[in-house]
Amino acid sequence: MDVTIRREVKRFVDLTSDETSDLWLTAQKVGSLLEHHHKASSLTFTIQDGPQAGQTVPHVHIHILPRKSGDFENNDEIYDAIDLKEKELQQKLDLDKERKDRSPEERAQEADEYRKLFF
Repeated sequence: MDVTIRREVKRFVDLTSDETSDLWLTAQKVGSLLEHHHKASSLTFTIQDGPQAGQTVPHVHIHILPRKSGDFENNDEIYDAIDLKEKELQQKLDLDKERKDRSPEERAQEADEYRKLFF
């Protein structure tokens, strides 16, 4: 899951102090809920800040990944997985013709699950 702020900001260094605080406090709360929901034992928080850092969506966001023992053979493989997801997101934003959307029912079910967590 990604956490972002309302104002569209390209780089982390351009956030205000209040936005930085709000972003990380929100990530902390969301991470706690996701860890419990997914029965995970740890969390990985990442920011790819700028193109050379692998940022493909030009908007500050924090990736929150629930982690379990043995989910990656080498822990650093998580970063390759994040890069892959970022590229997939970029393709979705480009409306790739081969992309298959989830059904409205699937999206509603996922939204209901997360709604129960957050509200």
